[in-house]
Amino acid sequence: MRAFFKIFFGARIMDASNVPLKGKIILAANHVSNWDPPFLATFLDRRVFYMAKEELFANKIFAAAITNLGAFPVKRGAADRNAIKRALALLKEGQCLGVFPEGTRSRTGALGKAEAGVALIAAMSKAPVVPAAIINTNKMFSSEKLFPRLTVVYGRPMKFEGSTKDKAALEAFSQSIMDEIAKLLDSARSA
Repeated sequence: MRAFFKIFFGARIMDASNVPLKGKIILAANHVSNWDPPFLATFLDRRVFYMAKEELFANKIFAAAITNLGAFPVKRGAADRNAIKRALALLKEGQCLGVFPEGTRSRTGALGKAEAGVALIAAMSKAPVVPAAIINTNKMFSSEKLFPRLTVVYGRPMKFEGSTKDKAALEAFSQSIMDEIAKLLDSARSA
């Protein structure tokens, strides 16, 4: 995948050193394409696990493939206790969890509002969150440009310091993650 993204899309990777090579970490990125999970993880020297909508696991062959790549199912639109337990278990093992705080892909490319899940998982696990911005994966193979230049930029780790019971603090932390992603998007586009 590294060669694919580099050769065909001139992939630009910025500040990957902000992602620790060991220890529990949550990668939180904007989501504009189905290419986002592999692109976010491919240039890191550690495995990234993802929550993926349960509908993707309906086809057994595809389910086996994405499970092998670190995906596990999550029910969208509700608090999925099994997915949260799996995420927390992975973080307890010192793994890297990739999440898309908006909960779904943006059809317009604009950032949406973050769901509370990422902040709750960060609060419960005490794992730092590395915000990340992904640019142009939504334009891959499009009529606009067949091979757009792809960029991913990783921000500095953020830590939630509040209580898991403080809903306002959780919402504020989720919003601060999205604010950091917005800053990363702006800085990468102007670089």
